Amino acid sequence: MPLTKISAQDALAQLEQFSTIVDARSESEYALDRLPGAVNWPTLSDQERHEVGTDYKQVSAFDARKRGAVMAARNIARHIESHCADKPKNWKPLVYCWRGGQRSGSLSLVLSQIGFDVHLIEGGYKAFRAQMIEDSTRLAALFNYCVICGPTGSGKTRLLTSLAAAGAQVLDLEALAEHRSSVLGLIPGQPQPSQKQFDTRVWDALRKLDPARPVWAESESKKVGNVSVPDALMARLRASRCARLELPVQERVKLLMEDYDFFVKDPEFFCQRLDVLKDLRGKAVIDDWKARVHEGKVEGVVRELLELHYDPGYASSTRRNYQQFDSSFVIAAHAAQDLVATSFARQVLADMAP
Repeated sequence: MPLTKISAQDALAQLEQFSTIVDARSESEYALDRLPGAVNWPTLSDQERHEVGTDYKQVSAFDARKRGAVMAARNIARHIESHCADKPKNWKPLVYCWRGGQRSGSLSLVLSQIGFDVHLIEGGYKAFRAQMIEDSTRLAALFNYCVICGPTGSGKTRLLTSLAAAGAQVLDLEALAEHRSSVLGLIPGQPQPSQKQFDTRVWDALRKLDPARPVWAESESKKVGNVSVPDALMARLRASRCARLELPVQERVKLLMEDYDFFVKDPEFFCQRLDVLKDLRGKAVIDDWKARVHEGKVEGVVRELLELHYDPGYASSTRRNYQQFDSSFVIAAHAAQDLVATSFARQVLADMAP
């Protein structure tokens, strides 16, 4: 069956039509970012690319290409043996590499010669990413958002999860970023995606939403941990209507003790994160908090973090960044447990309905 080359724009529009999306780049390129749902079949591994590159510089381009061809042929044979034995004749893969050149071209050629309906992205990942960034800007403008505002510990993420369970459309940027979006929001043992992968995740989430229905999201800073929210989406969120979530401070402490239980279980890790605040709060305050954490008095430290660090600048910062904050609809929760109740989420949806 002949090999079909398609544009990045067509690839974006047709992703669901392919049986498998195959990334022919090396392991590290794949880890940095890839198309949604792609599997990694490296034509050359990281080590092999290094070796071929060294030959190219130190020996000759011709010798480097010969050595690379041997490695690529061996890897392609292994991929076909490992992954294609059970594939039917109507299997339809989409294949790409960095620029749609030799690596994906070699793999695609062999697959097409077998008889599979192979499609190759012209311009590869590089062209796909450029088109995806452009499409993200278009998608961000399609939706009417409702932004949940509230100070740290008020339960915005819990409410967002309950709204999703109640049938609402939700864009959970913290879940996509794998970070809880505060100085202490790093989740131990859970690395964040690269900026490129975060961009792709946001685009993938947006393209699955229905423009005819509102989209709920949290009020976020421009940065969620180490990654930045795309500019077009950030501008739309900051201009959107707001709902202000209120929860008594003692319930906020309780919620944080539950959601950040790893700080209770690992005092040393908590103290390391507190060190980040030393320039803002002063060495004496941080040393006092750390001593109390080691004494097991975590709850009191959490309350002071809210009252002395997070809360003082919350309203002014949110008002400055979210244009409709002053006209927010107030969502009053009496207990942290309210926020996980689907009935509470349904009431919020009814109250906020146009």
